[in-house]
Amino acid sequence: MQSITVKAPGRINLIGEHTDYNNGFVLPAAIQFGATATITKRADDEIHLTAVDLEDTLIIDSLANLRVSEKQWANYLIGVIVQFVKKRKFPTGFDISLTSDVPIGAGLSSSAAIECSIAFGLNELFEFGIDKMELTFMAQKAEHDFAGVQCGIMDQFTSMFGKKDHVILLDCQNMEYQYFPLNMKGYQIILFDTGVKHALASSEYNTRRKECEEGIQFIQEKYPKIISLREATMQILNECISPANHAVVYNRCKYVVEEIERTQAAAQDLKLNNIKAFGEKMFSTHEGLSKLYEVSCPELDILIDAVKGNENVIGARMMGGGFGGCTINIVNQNHSQDVIEQAEKIYQLATGKSLTHYIVSIEDGADFV
Repeated sequence: MQSITVKAPGRINLIGEHTDYNNGFVLPAAIQFGATATITKRADDEIHLTAVDLEDTLIIDSLANLRVSEKQWANYLIGVIVQFVKKRKFPTGFDISLTSDVPIGAGLSSSAAIECSIAFGLNELFEFGIDKMELTFMAQKAEHDFAGVQCGIMDQFTSMFGKKDHVILLDCQNMEYQYFPLNMKGYQIILFDTGVKHALASSEYNTRRKECEEGIQFIQEKYPKIISLREATMQILNECISPANHAVVYNRCKYVVEEIERTQAAAQDLKLNNIKAFGEKMFSTHEGLSKLYEVSCPELDILIDAVKGNENVIGARMMGGGFGGCTINIVNQNHSQDVIEQAEKIYQLATGKSLTHYIVSIEDGADFV
């Protein structure tokens, strides 16, 4: 086998936002948009990386010379390759040609799709025999070390382990997971893309992690065995963190503790095929993300307000890291066009910007093309 073509998908997350790095629960699903990589063995030690969509190439003269590149797109690939070098010996160099149809900046994990396509493809081409769970952690480490984003495990996990027409309840504390059928009969998942990505996104993401860690430090003064917000309750928060003296940290932790509980309850809603109860929890999540965790932005809030009173929208919330990207909406299929047109009109009037939307389907994780 000298060449291989693989695809790894982006993802949506129905509920459970900013809980993954707090050892909580998330409820994501893989989608039809993905990153496709063709990887070909070379006769020498060089690595040739090509971003087809950007019409850009980077040549690395040796596997020994892997380092952070000035070409930001290349770092997602190099980061994964470095993880392999730490574990296995490449017998040859290789070419990677990459293309992706995951919308950039929409909060659909375009970076995880790239990392997982490279990880899955290199593992298969060179027959390294690394299991999917380890590949998931390698892809995450690549994002930490080479992209500088201290992301949780959800994005890479979903890209690897997605299952058609199912969501995954992932326990980020121990990586146990369950598939739940997503019965969308009569409904569609529609994403409204704000078309903005505020510069705050990456820095504020890392700040939120630190604020949650600060909350744990307060808790540990009284409960030293608690190591994450997964183990906290509202009673413990109220005992250990003063809203008057530490309002920001208290609000961050309050959102996370409530969202971890909400996500587990939402999975049971799906089990009972109670899509309306599930949708109500999505609206509650957005309220928490906007008011307590403060990772929303005017454009996202406008889109939620645009659909909140619409009987044909079962649930909606901002999705992803925040400060831009998409809202995710569960919409009555028979009235989806009306909902889209109404949202477009409201968004145009409020922001002067046109609104892009995506209708998503739930697909399998990383695989051969």
